[in-house]
Amino acid sequence: MSLEFAFTPNPAPRPQDEVEQVLADPGFGAHFTDHMAVATWTRADGWHDAAIKPYGPFQMDPAGAVLHYAQEVFEGMKAYRHADDSIHLFRPEANARRMQTSAARMVLPELDVEDFLAAVNGLVRADARWVPGSAGERSLYLRPFMFADEVFLGVRAAERVTFCVIASPAGPYFSGGVKPVDIWVSSTYARAGVGGTGAAKCGGNYAASLIAQYEGYEHGCSQVLFIEAAGKDRLEELGGMNLFLVTADGRLVTPALTGTILEGVTRSSILTIAPELGLTPQEHRITPEWFFDGLASGEITEAFSCGTAAVVTPIGGFKSDAGEWRLPANGSHKTLALRNAILDIQYGRVPDAHGWVTRVV
Repeated sequence: MSLEFAFTPNPAPRPQDEVEQVLADPGFGAHFTDHMAVATWTRADGWHDAAIKPYGPFQMDPAGAVLHYAQEVFEGMKAYRHADDSIHLFRPEANARRMQTSAARMVLPELDVEDFLAAVNGLVRADARWVPGSAGERSLYLRPFMFADEVFLGVRAAERVTFCVIASPAGPYFSGGVKPVDIWVSSTYARAGVGGTGAAKCGGNYAASLIAQYEGYEHGCSQVLFIEAAGKDRLEELGGMNLFLVTADGRLVTPALTGTILEGVTRSSILTIAPELGLTPQEHRITPEWFFDGLASGEITEAFSCGTAAVVTPIGGFKSDAGEWRLPANGSHKTLALRNAILDIQYGRVPDAHGWVTRVV
């Protein structure tokens, strides 16, 4: 560990009654805590000027590199308040390592795992009052990110970079209870391509997915599933989540990581605990032919997406230009069992047999 995040308290923190009003119904990404963690990197001096300081805007020059060449990466993770009022993170080291991988792909400086954890832990401690209570599925969403802010218009890797962590209280993803969603399978658009940035968590991947997502909205779908762009011979992931399929013979199938798919922390966790719930996890190429035939024949009995925000989202059906395929109604039993198993670990309702939970406060 090389960075020490000096703490400067916010001189005008939000009044406690306002915080309590936010925590009662936080929504997602709408409210932000009193502080943020920041650090600067330059080619000459490496990482320096680490601090946890009052939340506030950055001053960005119009020629800031990120505005022109999108050299940035980010992470998504949560802090959870347990029943004994302690606060924990779920697999934060995995997020730190993934940010290193993303940064390397985007030619950004890698931040040591220990420094990443120091920033996240320090911010959670500074803003512990913003972590909602253990009732429901409320949590404190954490957004570490890194961007090129050098004032330079040449096309090269920036020599000045800012790292930051901000935090936002989050309510339950399904405010009215967990409900299956429909997914649009895009035959027109691609999220990423072979040799591209699909395995990096960078904003450009999400921007590329938006047009297909809105196409899905027009067909009554909540998200979009992408097929690999060049060969059109394998399923990949959704616009912001990984895909899983449950088969009639007890397999839990997900697309293999091929460099075009983000390695989700929730995805990895589900693959680990699946055998505990009687499922056989498999990672391999999923062809569109096998997928659509499996939906039509009943070989695929359940489907779900997963990610940090929603944890696990049951899928009720798929739509595409070629037709519509429905999964059995009220049949998401394995899906919900996996969802509950992950949540039970995150909120401390069961012993953490995998060493995934880290206490911060």
